[in-house]
Amino acid sequence: MNHKDLKAFLAQNEEKYKSIRRHLHAHPEVALEESETAAYIREFLEKETNARVVPVGGTGTLAIFEGKSPGPTVMIRGDIDALPIQEVNTFEHQSTVQGVSHKCGHDGHTTILLGLAEVLSENQLEKGKVVLLFQPAEENGEGAKAVLADSNFESFNFDFVFALHNLPGHKKGEIYYRKDSFTANVKSIIIRFNGKTAHAAEPEQGMNPGMALAGILNFGEELTLNDPKDPKFFLSTPIYMKMGKKAYGISAGKGELHLTLRSWDPELMEQNSDLFVERIEQIAKKYQLETSINWTQHFSANINNHEAVEHIENAVNALALTGHVLEAPFKWGEDFGLFTQKFKGAMFGIGSGIDCPALHNPDYDYPDEITTTAIQMFHEIIRQSTQEA
Repeated sequence: MNHKDLKAFLAQNEEKYKSIRRHLHAHPEVALEESETAAYIREFLEKETNARVVPVGGTGTLAIFEGKSPGPTVMIRGDIDALPIQEVNTFEHQSTVQGVSHKCGHDGHTTILLGLAEVLSENQLEKGKVVLLFQPAEENGEGAKAVLADSNFESFNFDFVFALHNLPGHKKGEIYYRKDSFTANVKSIIIRFNGKTAHAAEPEQGMNPGMALAGILNFGEELTLNDPKDPKFFLSTPIYMKMGKKAYGISAGKGELHLTLRSWDPELMEQNSDLFVERIEQIAKKYQLETSINWTQHFSANINNHEAVEHIENAVNALALTGHVLEAPFKWGEDFGLFTQKFKGAMFGIGSGIDCPALHNPDYDYPDEITTTAIQMFHEIIRQSTQEA
């Protein structure tokens, strides 16, 4: 399908994709609970496309398209899960699920892949194979791991893997990419201190975790270098804290602190993680507290392969789109990094609009206008990485 015919096909189906996206938005499901979303995706693929449909990673789905002759195998990933955020928007397609909503645009990412599946069904690939991965549980970092561990996925040896993310605060429909790091290493730590309660008038008779919690917060601030352009970028962000009870005569005996850590450099992440553990143990000893440490939600940095980025850049030029090379990676985590550790691949961004509310905000809504541009990008990337190989 040439560019002109593809544009015409997408223009005819633009309202259809808007309807699909808004249906998904109104019926969100959080990570590892995307059963209805998975059923919707599989029903669409089976009715509207000629893909071979295979379940993967629990609530994930593979849509497989075979070319006329052997060639490179390319994977395109779209994430499907929503967030535990109460939506404040009151439009017609607002979330119908209390406390859950699509505030990262995965409803849009899913729609992009469903549209791409239709395009790939219209004209069979000349050579190679394309696998569309509708991935669950991106938000908690468990989805990519589940997919990679699934026997239905292990048989594939991909030449390239690609994904995108919509980008609020960036010009609508324009493409953003870079070589090497695209997103950060991210992991979270849960620290618990167990001491002893006492009368608030005699805190010396107990073991209060207050100063220990403050010490960890200060230590995180000492390690932080929140400059995305610096290769030694490191960020410690307090996420949640609790201590004691609302009983003003009692000196607290227990405390809990959750932090999220971010860096570009995996070695720096491990080094500072070790420093955190060492400091926590020192502080616990100083204040005579028992402590426990748990690590959770680990996202590996997404490292963009240079050859894969060239395919993205060539696609931008072939489609006469506006592209931008990013100066620094994004500070958020993305479990697509597990795929780019294993296969040559890259993630890029598509602008959602300068005035679009930020990701994970309760008033965010994915802009439907960028869907067809994203489909064109993936279709051209597939052509660049299979047909011209």
